[in-house]
Order: sequence, then structure tokens, then C-alpha cells
Amino acid sequence: MDDLSHTPSPPESSALPSSAPPSGLHIPPQPPAGMPGQAPDAQDVEHIRILSICYYVMAGLTALLACVPIFHLLVGVMMLTGGFGSSTVSPQEKESMQMAGALFTGVATLIILSGWVIALLNFLVARRIVRRESRLLCLVVAGINCLNMPMGTVLGVFTFIVLNRPQVIQSFDARQRST
Repeated sequence: MDDLSHTPSPPESSALPSSAPPSGLHIPPQPPAGMPGQAPDAQDVEHIRILSICYYVMAGLTALLACVPIFHLLVGVMMLTGGFGSSTVSPQEKESMQMAGALFTGVATLIILSGWVIALLNFLVARRIVRRESRLLCLVVAGINCLNMPMGTVLGVFTFIVLNRPQVIQSFDARQRST
């Protein structure tokens, strides 16, 4: 039983890796990610530049596609003014045509205006993201873009990924403090 109570200690081996640097080599300590003074690296700058280009493209496509309902707007206006009916249309048919025209006009106007507003917001984000301004606006527009599948979703998710990096947050904060 005496043999069990005495366990030999492991031999001191130089084969185990050491975390200390070799003698004579001094490696300065690196600050943890997100510490003050850490500037965005080249990859972050490139990602922000690519996001800016994508926001310009998204703004153009959104503005262009928001113009599609102009046809419906014109049809609605013609229905409201009686441009489709002849003089032999009964008052009931004329009233129902005006109701349909009002619906066409209202929905088309809403879609066109909301599309142009979203296009304008995308354009503003494209300009501000490169300047490191209005990070909150960039994140809000990224969230709105996530509703526009599939391209807006991809753009929004990548925007969240890039703008939530500690170095990028600091560059936006530094820009805000300097203004």
C-alpha cells in the first residue's frame, strides 16, 4: 500500500511548449480587439468602400423600380377623370370606375413615393458610410433593406456585420467626436 500513496511527479521536460518568447526576443503586448486607439485595418476600409458602392447601386435600382407603378398611376387618373368611359356609361358604372381609379392612384402614389424615399435613404447611406458619419442611420437603413429580398437582405446583413466590428465603431465614434 505504500506504493500507491507515493505517486511520482511528472518529469520536467523541455519538450512542452512554452508561452514565453525566446530569450532576447521582445514582442510588445497587443491591445485586445476593441481597445481605444485601434484604427480600422485595410480590410475594414475596403469592406466599407464596397458597401458604399452597393448602396449606390441599390439606390439606383430602387429608384428605377419605384417608377414602374407610374403606368398604374396614369391608368388611375384616366379612370378618375373618365378618360376610359364613353358618354353612354351609366352613373353606377362611372362611380365604380372612379372608385377603382382612386384605388389605383392612391396605391401607385404610395408605392412610388415610398420607393423614392428608400432610394434617397440608400443614397444618403452610400455617402455617409464612406465618411464614417451617421452610423445609426446606416444601421436603420440596413434593417429596412433587409425587407427587400434578396439583394437588400444580403446588403443589410453585410452592413450589420461590417458596422458592428469594434474598429469600425471606433472610426465612426472618432469622426462624430471630431465634428
